[in-house]
Amino acid sequence: MFNWLKKSAIKPQPAVSGDTKPDSNYHEETVALDTLLEGLRVTEPVMANIQHIVLVASGKGGVGKSTTAVNLASTLATMGLRTGLLDADIYGPSIPLMLGLAGARADSPDNKLLNPKKAFGISLQSIGFLVDPEQASVWRGPMASQALLQLINETLWPKLDILIVDMPPGTGDIQLTLAQKLKVSGALIVTTPQDVALTDAGKAIAMFKQVNIPVLGLIENMSYYLCPHCGETDDIFGTAGGLRLAERYQVPVLGQLPLERQIREHADQGEPAVLKLQPIAEIYRTISGKMLTNITGATAQQVEIVITDD
Repeated sequence: MFNWLKKSAIKPQPAVSGDTKPDSNYHEETVALDTLLEGLRVTEPVMANIQHIVLVASGKGGVGKSTTAVNLASTLATMGLRTGLLDADIYGPSIPLMLGLAGARADSPDNKLLNPKKAFGISLQSIGFLVDPEQASVWRGPMASQALLQLINETLWPKLDILIVDMPPGTGDIQLTLAQKLKVSGALIVTTPQDVALTDAGKAIAMFKQVNIPVLGLIENMSYYLCPHCGETDDIFGTAGGLRLAERYQVPVLGQLPLERQIREHADQGEPAVLKLQPIAEIYRTISGKMLTNITGATAQQVEIVITDD
């Protein structure tokens, strides 16, 4: 990550003695990361290739936000939409693992711009391709925000119908920076029925409304546990908490997902659960259709036909 930021932000030294090549030693300059980012002038992103940007957010960690982002993006891709996925969770990028790209490193055609990775029909970019997975990203909020904007701006995104952005949890600098710098179509809020999660999810909804980003809906993860042996359900994390939260803030509930061991197993194995688990796939397809309806005002069927028709 340090080398990528340094190369893209520091200009080569002028050629000397008629040599048309820049001084190759400029890559070896020692520049403190915080000094570099403080002086980095981030311009407005050029997102001409991307029709819609949707943020997947949560008030707190551990509610299944990244799992939701991966399965949502995979569902949209299977529906025929040209789909991108940006892992914006600077401090805990997990999407490379969930899409079978653990250990993959970023590559560049010109040492300036980055190629997105491709997995399951999704164009993917992640901070995890640039940092050592064993190293903690000990960055102040403004530094992380600047690094993320640079990652967005310097990725060679193909033409996309929709870009799903997996946000870090909370309501801090990164959320505000993306709200200000990107033309966002809307945000999805992921929560569990648990009161602790609902309180923080409410803060996330309030934050997006404050910065004038439409909240497209709420997704309730771990709504219930379905016993695979007896078929009975158990509301481990509470009952209808997401529904009450949605009613309070006047946002729709797009779907409720069970606490399912196989969803976790597929994530650990690097394969979206929606490609293998039909009941889960149907829930995500319903969520996707409702989300697209809320973005465009059309029906899910109309959205699918219009976007995929070249």
